[in-house]
Amino acid sequence: MAEPLIKILADKCVGCTLCVKACPFGAISMVNRKAVIDLNKCTLCGACVEACRFNAIELKKSRDAERDLTAYQNVWVFAEQVDGQIQPVTYELLGEGRKLADQLGMKLCAVLLGAGITPKAAELVARGADIVYVVDRPELAYFRDEPYAAVLIELVRKHKPNIMLCGATTIGRSLVSRVAVSVHTGLTADCTALAIDPVSKNLLQTRPAFGGNIMATIITPNHRPQMATVRHKVMKEAVADPSRQGTILTEVVADTVLRARADRLRFVPEETVTVNLAEADIIVSGGRGLQKPENFALLEDLAKVLGAAVGASRAAVDANWIPYSHQVGQTGKTVCPKLYIACGISGQIQHLAGMSSSDVIVAINKDPEAPIFKVATYGIVGDVLTIVPLLTRKFKEVLGK
Repeated sequence: MAEPLIKILADKCVGCTLCVKACPFGAISMVNRKAVIDLNKCTLCGACVEACRFNAIELKKSRDAERDLTAYQNVWVFAEQVDGQIQPVTYELLGEGRKLADQLGMKLCAVLLGAGITPKAAELVARGADIVYVVDRPELAYFRDEPYAAVLIELVRKHKPNIMLCGATTIGRSLVSRVAVSVHTGLTADCTALAIDPVSKNLLQTRPAFGGNIMATIITPNHRPQMATVRHKVMKEAVADPSRQGTILTEVVADTVLRARADRLRFVPEETVTVNLAEADIIVSGGRGLQKPENFALLEDLAKVLGAAVGASRAAVDANWIPYSHQVGQTGKTVCPKLYIACGISGQIQHLAGMSSSDVIVAINKDPEAPIFKVATYGIVGDVLTIVPLLTRKFKEVLGK
C-alpha cells in the first residue's frame, strides 16, 4: 500500500487540538490525546500543517504536483456548439484567451467537438485561434457528458495545455468538472475576471464568493492545466478577422472513447422562452412580487411587445413559478442587456450579481426601500400587477403593435 501523503508524527504531537480546529473538513480527531487524520475526509489542503506549532504534521507534495509544469503549453478554449452553431460565449473566451496567450508567449487553441462540425473551425481561426483541434464524429452530434469528457480528457493528456477555459453554461459546468477530476487538477467555476500573475505566470482566476459580497482570486500553482469556467456576457467577444490564418488539426479517437451509458431519446424545446435570455438586448424579469405563477403571463405579454426575454429571480424559480432556465443572478445566468426591467424583485445581492451591469435598469416595486432601487436607473414605486399592464398598453401604442 502506498504511503499516505499526510501523516501525524506521534512523537511530536502534544494533543493541543489546534489542528482539529483548523481542519475545515472535520477530518482530524483526537484519540488517546494524539491527532488522527481520516484520510477519507482529508483533501490535503494543508490548513492543519499551518496551524500546528510543533511540526507534528507531515504533508508530502502530491505526486501529481511533481510533474514538470514546463511541459504544459498554450491556452485552450472549449468551443461550445449547439446544433452545429458555435455559441457566443466561445467568442468571448477566445477574446480573453488571446490576451492571456499573448502575455505568456503561447498559442491560443480551440477544441471543437461535434458531427459534421469541421467547416466551423474556420470561424474559430477568424476569432483568434492559432490551432483548432477538431473531433468530428457522429457520436458527438449533441452533448453527452461521458463521450465529450472522455474525448477532452484524451486531448488534454496528449497535448498538455497550460490553461483551459470553458463557458460557465449548463454544458460547460457539466463537462469540465469531469475533466478536472480525471486529469487531477483544480477548477475555478463562474469566473468574472482572468489575469496572469507577472511573477509566477500563474492564472489569476477571480470569482464572486459569499453571495457576491467579496471577490476571491484563486490560483492553481502546482497542477496543470489551470482550468476555469467563465460567465457569459462578462467579457467582450473577439472580433472576427476572415483573413487570419491558423492550423486546423483533425484528431482521431478510438470508438471506445465515445461510448456512453446514457442516450438522448428526444429533445423537447421549452415553449415559454420568447427570446434567448443570455443574448437578449431587453429582459423583463419577475420576482416574488408577482404573487403567483400565473402573473408571469403579464411579463410575457410585455416581453412580446418589446421583443424581450423573460427572466426571474431565484425566489420565483425556487417557488416553481418558472423554470430554472429563466433565473438571473449568482446561481443563474449573468446577463448584460441594454434594458433590464425588474418587476417585483427586491434586489438581493445574489440577483444583483447577475444583472447590475445592464445599461439601463428599470425597477418596479411597491417597497420604496427595496435594494433594487439603489442600482436602478429609473424606479417606479407601485403595484407591479397594475403597472406592468399599463406599460404593455403604452408600448403597444408607441410601437404601433
